[in-house]
Amino acid sequence: MNRVLLKFLVILWKLIMLLPRSVHLILGQALGRLLYLSSMKRNNFSKKNIDLCLPAVDKSQREEIHKSNILLSGRILFDSGVSWFWSDKRINSSIDYDIRGLDMLLDEQKHKKGVLLFFKHSLHLELDARLIAMNAEMYGVERVHNSDSFDSIQGSGRLMSMQGVCDRNNPLKFIRWLKKGKTVLYATDQDYGMTQSDIVNFFGIPAATISAPLKIVKSTNCKTYFINTFIEDEKYILDIQEMHLDQTNEINFSIDLNLFMENKIKSHPEEYLWQHRRFKSTLGKEDFYAQDG
Repeated sequence: MNRVLLKFLVILWKLIMLLPRSVHLILGQALGRLLYLSSMKRNNFSKKNIDLCLPAVDKSQREEIHKSNILLSGRILFDSGVSWFWSDKRINSSIDYDIRGLDMLLDEQKHKKGVLLFFKHSLHLELDARLIAMNAEMYGVERVHNSDSFDSIQGSGRLMSMQGVCDRNNPLKFIRWLKKGKTVLYATDQDYGMTQSDIVNFFGIPAATISAPLKIVKSTNCKTYFINTFIEDEKYILDIQEMHLDQTNEINFSIDLNLFMENKIKSHPEEYLWQHRRFKSTLGKEDFYAQDG
């Protein structure tokens, strides 16, 4: 994207974020409806993933999940804007949220115990990350954006509350954080190719699953926790739980982690980022995700 155009759009975005939260929710609904009526490829990816991963759900229910998923995606712009541009004070006064299990995490931090805090890719993940990082010292692992200009905006936004972020391809950096007793947010539910991945079922479907987590856990002797996030009556819930995964080998660890994550996704499937091509390495970008109406 042209740098001048991007700069203009970011200024416009920041101006919109000056509006009250109630207006953002109305605009998010309108944008969601526009997205639902559009022929965007990501709408197709979402439908294919939902149909593939939730075969036991009635077809009409899957269609409703898909519709709700696209409608809710209209809020991404506003939730991310809150996360990247608002002050802690404004967030606390305008966003209703509850963090469950926070005391456990703070206790680990107090005792300088490193925590690999797994999370799933929800539609509101940027706001989830901001909320937890406002209440506990947090570091993050990210995928660098394809656009250097947008990556700079994304990075500065995430550092509004994060103590540090690093590229997922630079594991030594976040391994050092864990060894120093820090808490690191980490997600494994996207397809990053087969170079550093194993084939492990995700919703019963073979999927490229990064193999690094168990190596990280064993090399740092860190704890493993999961933060499950969802919206309940317009209240953002962040539920932190300790995980006890099978550490006999990488495959078993990933199987346990995927199953744990699947159960969390199933409880609020409309809020998950189904728009990602999760099975592109195993089912094919063009074979499975081809646009066919």
